[in-house]
Amino acid sequence: MIYFSAAGMVNALGHSLEQISENLAQGTSGLKFSTDWLLNQNPTWVGEVCAPLPEVPAELAPHNSRNNRLLMAALEQIRPELNTAINQFGSDRIAVVMGTSTSGIHEGEMAIAHQLAHGKLPDSYYYQQQELGDPAQFLAALLSLNGPAYTISTACSSSVRAIISGYRLIKAGLADAALVGGADSLCRMAINGFNSLESISSQLCQPFAEGRNGINIGESAGLVLLTRNPARIALLGMGESSDAWHMSAPHPEGEGAEKAMRMALEQAGMIPEQIGYINLHGTATPLNDAAESKAVNRLFGHATPCSSTKHLTGHTLGAAGITEAILSWLILTRDLNLPIQNFSTSAKDSTLADINLITSPQKITNRTIISNSFAFGGNNACVLLGDVG
Repeated sequence: MIYFSAAGMVNALGHSLEQISENLAQGTSGLKFSTDWLLNQNPTWVGEVCAPLPEVPAELAPHNSRNNRLLMAALEQIRPELNTAINQFGSDRIAVVMGTSTSGIHEGEMAIAHQLAHGKLPDSYYYQQQELGDPAQFLAALLSLNGPAYTISTACSSSVRAIISGYRLIKAGLADAALVGGADSLCRMAINGFNSLESISSQLCQPFAEGRNGINIGESAGLVLLTRNPARIALLGMGESSDAWHMSAPHPEGEGAEKAMRMALEQAGMIPEQIGYINLHGTATPLNDAAESKAVNRLFGHATPCSSTKHLTGHTLGAAGITEAILSWLILTRDLNLPIQNFSTSAKDSTLADINLITSPQKITNRTIISNSFAFGGNNACVLLGDVG
């Protein structure tokens, strides 16, 4: 069995697990109104990490990006457990698998603006900062690790696929431990790209609400140390599928989403009635929420409590999978109330398939959670966590 031996995270809910847990339990959104990101300077809601971030060492200057500094902030929270694993297994037996969709693109945006103003790129700019493979390379270099190290970029399923890949590396005997997770930082390309798709909401996003009209984008970094060393929370099941339906829209019936959840249940040897909570992908776009509700209804009916947390953190894109997996881990390890689905300005959408959206405080009963992450191109992935301690 593979366990979550340690976890660290920063996002709009806070810069420590204690702060994140408190805001998650209270349903306090970390999103804020900003005019800094859209090219038309219209205000939009974003989930920004406001705490000071660690500095990248001078010898690793080519890796100096906000994305990697977010990862360093998450890393600081698990350094003792990671150092123990390195001492136990050796630096060549620790894998590093990250997920991202933006990497250091914002550094590239600023560098191009500097070039337009001054005729040359700034001395502090390195192309490597914005390469999608950089997060794993950076952490491996920072920690002097020599095991497998690579980054996955499958849009919003990236970091949950990093978890799955780390699990498989350990199971295959290629590593004894895996540092898995990912990061995405705010950048104009992503925010304006989604805006061009008419997917950015001008309001605080409302997953599964009648008046939902799009996402709010956030930034986040999360890291989990996977090992065989017994811990309270185990990775019991995983599921992956591909709709191949449309470049950006999900399959309208949620067929691939259902396949991924069913696969995770089968690997865990469980039936739907044994799941205590589903952390929905729940982006608050009309198409995604409709498709996901159909998939959940076919597999779980109205019985299993479920909700989305994207109105609290923003949609953290390539970091969404690890963000929501760690939120699920916090619910189980700290016995937090399940997140409530917000319907602040409109009611639940009665046209959606019937699912058990949480609208009042409650504790988890069956101590197992499925966390969903669905991406462009119908790239679906989910993980099933269980409290075995």
